[in-house]
Amino acid sequence: MQRITIDIVSDIVCPWCYLGKARLELAIAEVQDDISVDLNWRPYRLNPDYPKEGVDQKKALNEKLGAERVVQAHEMLTQLGREVGIHFDFEAIKIGPNTLDAHRLVYWAMMEGREAQDRIVTGLFKANFEEGRNIGDDDVLLDIAEKCGLERAIIQRLLQSDADADLVIAEIDAVQQMGVSGVPFMIFDQQYAISGAQTPDVLVGALRDIAKAKAEALSSLN
Repeated sequence: MQRITIDIVSDIVCPWCYLGKARLELAIAEVQDDISVDLNWRPYRLNPDYPKEGVDQKKALNEKLGAERVVQAHEMLTQLGREVGIHFDFEAIKIGPNTLDAHRLVYWAMMEGREAQDRIVTGLFKANFEEGRNIGDDDVLLDIAEKCGLERAIIQRLLQSDADADLVIAEIDAVQQMGVSGVPFMIFDQQYAISGAQTPDVLVGALRDIAKAKAEALSSLN
């Protein structure tokens, strides 16, 4: 069985990233008998200038994209989300958050392992897009952390400090210097990249092609 590592550059407030995650999970399920996949979640901030308390979500989106485009995008995403089990509730999102602390939480979760990190990422996406909770708020982050098996008291102390903020920002700077300007952005085995929330069939094809190339490269060494 071939093993592939995927680094997923994303932001928690990116609906296409949530959609991309669900589609990738479907692709992984389809190839799981032949290919083992490890996921690493990497940070990106679509709105780095948002204050800690966040902004009025509807107002900010309308100013950025225009009200008509926002409505069209939300209708499209709602339909696409239903196809993969995501129940987007854009009307419930009142606050556009600063996601730095959410990314710090994702980073700390990785210290418990990839499964813990994935649970946190899922919890953050669901809280933001399906429950309309402010993932820039410490109490919301603590609730998600505790629900996903992390120690609430430890995470609380970390959130009250600046721990690893510079590291997260430096990682975002590094991917931007690599040329990443939009998310989701998936890097396979640090060699191949796919941009955007591609459909499961596209992702299955990529996984199988990469696994085949790895197998051929290994056989040529023997």
